[in-house]
Amino acid sequence: MNQRLELLAAYPFERLARLKAGITPPAALTHIAMSIGEPKHAPPHFVIEALRRELGKLDSYPVTAGLPEMRAACAAWLERRFKVRVLPESMVLPVNGTREALFSFVQAVVSTGGTQSKPVVAMPNPFYQIYEGAALLAGAEPVFLNTTGGNRFQPDLDAVSAEVWKRCEILFLCSPGNPTGAVLSLEFLRHALKLAEKYDFVVASDECYADLYRDESTPPPSLLQAAVADGNTSFERCMVFHSLSKRSSVPGLRSGFVAGDARLIKPYLLYRTYHGCAMPVPTQLASIAAWNDDAHAAANRMLYREKYARVLPILQPVLDVVEPDGAFYLWPDIHGDDEAFTRDLYATQNLTILPGSYLARNTRAGNPGRQRVRISLVAPVEECVTAAHRIRTFLAK
Repeated sequence: MNQRLELLAAYPFERLARLKAGITPPAALTHIAMSIGEPKHAPPHFVIEALRRELGKLDSYPVTAGLPEMRAACAAWLERRFKVRVLPESMVLPVNGTREALFSFVQAVVSTGGTQSKPVVAMPNPFYQIYEGAALLAGAEPVFLNTTGGNRFQPDLDAVSAEVWKRCEILFLCSPGNPTGAVLSLEFLRHALKLAEKYDFVVASDECYADLYRDESTPPPSLLQAAVADGNTSFERCMVFHSLSKRSSVPGLRSGFVAGDARLIKPYLLYRTYHGCAMPVPTQLASIAAWNDDAHAAANRMLYREKYARVLPILQPVLDVVEPDGAFYLWPDIHGDDEAFTRDLYATQNLTILPGSYLARNTRAGNPGRQRVRISLVAPVEECVTAAHRIRTFLAK
């Protein structure tokens, strides 16, 4: 077996299961799950109908590059959403969700041959654990950039030494962020690209929450917009990752796309051809319907805003929590042991959340997730309200 597999840390939900083991929560309270970022809103009816209508096309192998219509729909959405133009035939690839793409992209990009020093994959801390696992299995060193309230939950790129940047091959960014909900500004993204140009690394921007944001007048920008702002219309050193899972509440469809530098897309397509990860044609055709429609995404966004509006007035008098700029998480500072908080909340309220320390790594400056918890507002509105009341009851006791 690949010995690098031994480097992988337990997934947060495996650790959570161990934390909860042996506890019997009160049976009178229905369990509420708020630990996993799995959307529970009803999938758009027209997407489901498109999938059903096209199931007969399972009789042929799909091509890895995807249908021209699929790539065109993704490119058209990028133009509507971010006002950027990409060439669908050379700058877009369909992928089976961003998780699959984030992992495989690192395997395709990181080079471990012919260098005397270990390559670096830099990432925010806390982070989506796929970033770390992908780096380790590619033979790279993960470098964690702490995001805290003190830096507005944005990685401090200027605190990274030139020596580290010289070894860096990929910088992961996530905006809106998981779990913080922080949105990276256009100026921040432009600065990241200037560093990428100076030190010759790739910026991989995880933008799967891009259509979930608080202020309708200021949607989160994309790395592609930052590139265009600096005249980089070929998107050199840029790769963005988008998904229908959060935007359209269809996590089981496993549908997304990557877009950016054609010089990166071409070898990545070669990798994916061997990897055997082509998206089934019915999935692509249902995805085209989803990417071509923005109204359902706006309605989905409004549901999350309603949850914040209903939940925060219940929690803010008793919990150090604020509404994030994007995504669908609360990231409160509990000023105490996040594991004990999570365990005791489950034991007394039959409510599952996630310790913040499970989403981050220990650094010289500490674990930036410690004393925080992640609460996923994915359940229906009334269930989220019930959960908020249970947390308040728990805190009162």
